[in-house]
Amino acid sequence: MKKKVLVIGSSNTDMVVQTAEFPKPGETVLGGTFLMNPGGKGANQAVAAARLGSNVRFVAKIGKDIFGQEAKKGFSKEGLDIKYLVETAGHASGVALITVNANGENEIVVASGANMALLPTDLPDEVFEDVDFV
Repeated sequence: MKKKVLVIGSSNTDMVVQTAEFPKPGETVLGGTFLMNPGGKGANQAVAAARLGSNVRFVAKIGKDIFGQEAKKGFSKEGLDIKYLVETAGHASGVALITVNANGENEIVVASGANMALLPTDLPDEVFEDVDFV
């Protein structure tokens, strides 16, 4: 019997650039490969649980922008229940800017956007019904 999991958490779009070295303050360096990936601690956890065979209800707040719409498509593709996903025009979707150097070290700046605007009032009581784990 599949476990029913509720994940309430962040959704970000990770924009990753590889470079030989991190720039020093005020310096511009050339990057190499650029990747854009779905991310966010909550979204990653929800997708992992779904891929391991759980029925997952994912709750997050995303912007009504291209990043939010792409995230929403990805959640559906992964089989997540996104009935309670909240969309807002008042905030941009979360993004993470990630630089990875030749040693595999990274520097990350997160603009949380709509993630930080998710409020308890956005969640109806029923979101917690019929789940085994939160």
